Amino acid sequence: MKKVIVIGGGAAGMQAALRLRARGVEPLVVERETETGGKLRGWHVLFPSFTPAGELLSELRRRVRESGIEVLTGATVTAIAPRRVTLSDGRCLACDAVVLATGFTLFDARIKEEYGYGIYDNVVTSADLERMFAQGRVAKADGTAPRRIAFLHCVGSRDEKVCQQHCSRVCCITGVKQAMELRRMFPAADVFNFYMDMRMFGPGYEELYREAQQRCNIHFVRGRISEASPTIDGRLQIKAEDTLTGRPLRMSVDMLVLLVGMRANDDNAALAASAGLARSASGFMAPRDLFLGRVSAPVEGIFYAGTVTAPKTLGETLDEATAAADAAAEYLKA
Repeated sequence: MKKVIVIGGGAAGMQAALRLRARGVEPLVVERETETGGKLRGWHVLFPSFTPAGELLSELRRRVRESGIEVLTGATVTAIAPRRVTLSDGRCLACDAVVLATGFTLFDARIKEEYGYGIYDNVVTSADLERMFAQGRVAKADGTAPRRIAFLHCVGSRDEKVCQQHCSRVCCITGVKQAMELRRMFPAADVFNFYMDMRMFGPGYEELYREAQQRCNIHFVRGRISEASPTIDGRLQIKAEDTLTGRPLRMSVDMLVLLVGMRANDDNAALAASAGLARSASGFMAPRDLFLGRVSAPVEGIFYAGTVTAPKTLGETLDEATAAADAAAEYLKA
């Protein structure tokens, strides 16, 4: 039986492995963490359906387990080739093809010092807030409930100052989903979303955006927050500009949520160099062709699944993982 090594045990890696097994190929999933799931492990509910992320994660893990797919955890890949994968401990794993599904890295909000993440209390990222939702407790640093919350979109996306010019695709809808969750949790709270452009491109996204405005009374302000600073009463003062009216704006809030974008993994450069692969200007892996070879690398026998090539939604990631596995299976038949 032909063998394919799937690098990455997140949603894309597990889905690719399941499809490979269905196609009669033996997959081996190599995951650097101690368990599978990737970023999905830190998510609460999924947009736009509010489906619990744990349900999807449990189902993927169950299918992998019941399919008898081998998963090697705690293993970091340092170099790849179409027929060999090298681990950090020096082991070389032989194979017939490789599917790279190593995903993305969240932008480090501390780089944008003007927003005070890691400096001031009650400045959190969207990932932090998602974990709070999962734990069933959202509160200020002093344990009290927030009465006014502001979201800031595009932190680490579409920002030339931090060399992140690409759109992360899911930040807008994440901000809408999380704002709605907060309103349901704190019905009396005021929730504001500061944005550059609302990009509601997916199925059900525009409808959710309208529901957020019309039924949940969430305020959407077109404009960026320039800075945040603490006040003497333990709140945060934000400075912004409403670009629709052209007026400067100052507001005191109890919590500031930074919607952090996706960026390329730091080890993409080393992996690309090891196999002669190409990267895009954003640092993500560049596919062979944007139309007819989106899941294929420029090197024969190496395939891409999920956000290793660009920001994507979870649905797109799963679809692409299936396509990558199909492409690998067809390659092995040739």
